[in-house]
Amino acid sequence: MNINLKTNFRRFALAAAALAVTSSAALAASVAVITPYLAQPGTQFYVEAFQGVAKEKGWDVNVIDTQGDVAAVISKIEDMVNQKVDAIVINVDPSQVQAGLEAAKAANIPVFGMDAGANPLLVTNVTSNGYAMAAETSTYVADRIGGKGDVVMFVFDAFPPVQQRGVVASAVFGNFPDIKILDKVTPDVSDGGIADSRAKMEAILAAHPEPGSIAAVWAAWDQPALGALQAIEAAGRQNEGIVITGIDANPQAREEIAKGGNFEASVAQDFSGIGAAAADAVARVLGGETIKQSVIYVPTKLVTVANAAQ
Repeated sequence: MNINLKTNFRRFALAAAALAVTSSAALAASVAVITPYLAQPGTQFYVEAFQGVAKEKGWDVNVIDTQGDVAAVISKIEDMVNQKVDAIVINVDPSQVQAGLEAAKAANIPVFGMDAGANPLLVTNVTSNGYAMAAETSTYVADRIGGKGDVVMFVFDAFPPVQQRGVVASAVFGNFPDIKILDKVTPDVSDGGIADSRAKMEAILAAHPEPGSIAAVWAAWDQPALGALQAIEAAGRQNEGIVITGIDANPQAREEIAKGGNFEASVAQDFSGIGAAAADAVARVLGGETIKQSVIYVPTKLVTVANAAQ
C-alpha cells in the first residue's frame, strides 16, 4: 500500500469512527418534554408523535406535565439541566420560563419549542403558521358576511401562538370599513374554554337581542367556537345566519361543521406532524447540524362542510 492510500485509509477510518461516536450518542440521547398542557388533545398528539420518532431512534424520553402550572416549568427545566439531559423540548410560552431557558443555555443543553413562541434561547420552534390560519378564517368570515356586520372575537393573548391569531384577524376585519368588532372576549380556559365561552356569549346575545345584530363569531381556537355555538342554539338564534369559525378542527368541531349549521369552518393543524418535526429538529441538532430557522412551520388545511367528515 503506497503512502497516499495509507493516508486516505486513515482519514476514512477516523471519519467512520467519528460518525460511529455521533450515531451512538444520538442513539443513547436523553430528551425531556415539558408542558403544562398535557390535558389538551393537541398537546397529547404532539407528544405521542414525538415519542414515536424518539422510540425509533432509541432515545430515552421523559414527558413531564406540570398540569397547568406554567411557573413550575422553570423548576422542571432546571431539574433536567441538573440531570444533564441531551435536549429539552417545551410546549409553553418561552417568555414565561426565561430563567429555565437561561439555565439550559448555561449548561449548553439545546431547548426546542413544540408549538411554543419564538425565543432567542430556543434552537427553533416547530408549530403551525398562526398568522396564516387566522388570515384564512377571518377572510372566510369577511367573505361570508359580505364585508359588513358586527363580529364577536374570542382571543387569548397569554399564549403567543394564539395571540398571533387575534392580531391577524383584527387586522383583516379592520380592512373592511363595514365590519365592526362588537366584542373581544378572553374566556377562562381552566376547563378548556367551552363553558366560560358559552356563558360570555350568552351575555352578549342578551345584550344584542335583535336578529341580525351579530353577523359572526370568530374564535382563535375551537373550544370558544363550540361554546358560542351552544349559546346561540340555547337562545334559539341558530337561524339568524350567525357564522362561526374556529381553529384546530378537533373532532367535536369537525362533527359540528359537518352538520352544515352555524359552525362553518376551522383549520386543521397537523398535531402529529408538529411532534414528528420537533423530534426531527432534535435529531438534526444532536447529529451536529445547525438549524438556521427560528420557526419551522408545519402545513395546515381549511376544514368546511365539504371535507369535515374526511
